[in-house]
Amino acid sequence: MVRVALTIAGSDSGGGAGIQADLKTFGAFGVFGTTVITALTAQNTYGVRAVAEVSPAFIRSQLDAVREDFAIAAAKTGMLARRAIIEVVASYLGARRLRNLVVDPVMVAASGDVLLAPDAIEALRELMLPLATVVTPNVREAEMLTGTVVRDLEGMHRTAQAILELGPQAVLVKGGRLGGAASIDVLLGKNGEAREFKAPRVPIDRPHGTGCTLSAAIAAALALGMPLDKAVEVAKDYVTRALLGAERVGHGATPLNHLIRPDLDKVIN
Repeated sequence: MVRVALTIAGSDSGGGAGIQADLKTFGAFGVFGTTVITALTAQNTYGVRAVAEVSPAFIRSQLDAVREDFAIAAAKTGMLARRAIIEVVASYLGARRLRNLVVDPVMVAASGDVLLAPDAIEALRELMLPLATVVTPNVREAEMLTGTVVRDLEGMHRTAQAILELGPQAVLVKGGRLGGAASIDVLLGKNGEAREFKAPRVPIDRPHGTGCTLSAAIAAALALGMPLDKAVEVAKDYVTRALLGAERVGHGATPLNHLIRPDLDKVIN
């Protein structure tokens, strides 16, 4: 049976992040991808030139259209742009108790462009995080969600606990921005057990779309029936190999190679 996943996110006209990266990732996992587009960006590997918002009413129409026709096994959210959009998405998902929800709190693009309005951060905390099976902030996003500063692995653990107290079932703090020979992510669940996921750092100048790809890969793995820790494991491995296989297709940041197939066998077996 084909599993269906949903991405609720912004469009990246450069194809390296957002809806485009999510669909490529779903396809790599053999999962049928559906979409609800929250914003359009005029974007390439250099950065974001302009953003056109989608009305909350039309976002609701997209949600209705997808949900009336597909059995959604997992979903992820990405760029939600502003408070009114967060309110309609949270209200819709909360009323329907959608399982396997990955919340990627997209706030700032790799180029440094701000993608979430300041008044929307509180809405994200209050409305979206309590619905999440797992929330996947990078270090900078974790700092913005908690008002703390993260400088090391110990700080990642503390910040993960602070975010967990905002209501999600689990938190994955991504440590790629901290530097070092290894990229370490910290997963913390409601049971208080923490697990660290390590991978060799891939020497790429300004990788583009890693956060979107990781959260989409986790959602796809959850749609396939994996438990959360295994979903994170296979998703991180996929991102690492997609970075290793990345090629220069633009002249700015480097998108991942989403054509890489995830190594599902080592997790399933």
